Amino acid sequence: MMAAASTSHLIDRLPRPRGRLTADAPLGPQTWFRAGGNAEVLFRPADTEDLASFLAALPREVPVTVLGLGSNVLVRDGGIKGVVIRLMRGFTGVSVDGHEVIAGAGAPDLNVALTARDHSLTGLEFLSGIPGTIGGAFPTNAGAYGGDLAQVLISAEAVDRAGEVRTVAPAQLGLGYRHSTAPTDWIFTSARLRAAPGDQLAIARRIAEIDSARSESQPRSRTGGSTFANPPGLKAWELIDRAGCRGLAVGAAQVSEKHTNFLINTGDATATEIEGLGEEVRHRVFEQSGILLQWEIRRIGEPK
Repeated sequence: MMAAASTSHLIDRLPRPRGRLTADAPLGPQTWFRAGGNAEVLFRPADTEDLASFLAALPREVPVTVLGLGSNVLVRDGGIKGVVIRLMRGFTGVSVDGHEVIAGAGAPDLNVALTARDHSLTGLEFLSGIPGTIGGAFPTNAGAYGGDLAQVLISAEAVDRAGEVRTVAPAQLGLGYRHSTAPTDWIFTSARLRAAPGDQLAIARRIAEIDSARSESQPRSRTGGSTFANPPGLKAWELIDRAGCRGLAVGAAQVSEKHTNFLINTGDATATEIEGLGEEVRHRVFEQSGILLQWEIRRIGEPK
């Protein structure tokens, strides 16, 4: 009797890093939506050198996807082919150098704002209102409450697909409203941010105000944050409300009653239901106003 041919897994063909490789890693639990499929391979590099050497040795045909805190992303139910990279331990440090803050790409934005507060540095309070990591701020020039990355960025470190470590200035990144022209294969590993001396109590009050405003206006349930970018001069949530989408549901996915530019998972929604709901909202808004909303949430991976 002939033995069945064995099929090797992608992980068996990858370079061996110092960090951690995991085959068929569930990604849904690692996102704020708590929905979605698996990573074919999940890689958690030990540090920038480990990441760079891994990418340099990785076959060019293997796709690479970066997943941060999972706050502004929807992983489709079919999962993600190739290697998914998460910058965790080794990339979460935050330090202060004079009036500048140096943050690893895996550092939550809130932690950066709090570190600046603890050193009586102002100008980074807006980061406390962004539910993501510093590395995740680069592709869309993340911003909130009157500030964005472009206003405070001094320089950044990134690793390209060939494994070359680069130090770049803001002018090289083309940062605009929810936009960046940085190469899509760059993986940002750290950022140096500009701050200024300030009154610690005033800084703390501003962070508390931002937290209160978020609590009053935004759902804190299973959500991916702001779903659609604001069209020029308009508010996405107002367009969605006018189109009668408040509370609209597809399966267990629902448009938030509290803030209509947020989609929520009310229990066991699939990524397919969440994305389908978003497309239905776009359709209804277009029918009502003639404006086609653009997704702000990153949708990655394959349909099931």
